[in-house]
Amino acid sequence: MKYAFPDALNENAKALIDLCRDKNVRLSTIESCTGGLLAGCLTDIAGSSDVVDRGFVTYSNEAKNEEVGVNLETLMEFGAVSAPVAKEMCACAMARRPIGAAASLTGIAGPGGATADKPVGLVYIGIATRDREPVAHRYVFDGDRQDVRTAAVAEAIELLIAAVSETDS
Repeated sequence: MKYAFPDALNENAKALIDLCRDKNVRLSTIESCTGGLLAGCLTDIAGSSDVVDRGFVTYSNEAKNEEVGVNLETLMEFGAVSAPVAKEMCACAMARRPIGAAASLTGIAGPGGATADKPVGLVYIGIATRDREPVAHRYVFDGDRQDVRTAAVAEAIELLIAAVSETDS
């Protein structure tokens, strides 16, 4: 079967789908800088509808607030590209749906948009499960816009595999 994503990424996505199916965990994705690529990668796998509940693309601050409920105060205080926002994106998705895990991605894929303290390639990946509070992981990925976005999706899948592995069945 021909997939839209690199083989290694698809193999990990399939492993995550299988793991979630085995553990009876449904997933949601909340994406900004990746624009739905994580959801696209997961749903590229046949049978993903068994575990993928929904994906949100919340590119603007308004979308983060209106679609998943991120507080405008959090966005104003920390900025969209921040650990608090990544965690809140996950927490809000978990609160709205009976899901077992969520991943959020917010960052600066480039080539523009960087500041002195927020460089191109900076991505926060939030991970939450029904068994633990949301956590945010900070990365600075190298490469062009596509490299950053692909690396962020790959890392989110790895983090979800680790988190779902630790959940109770």
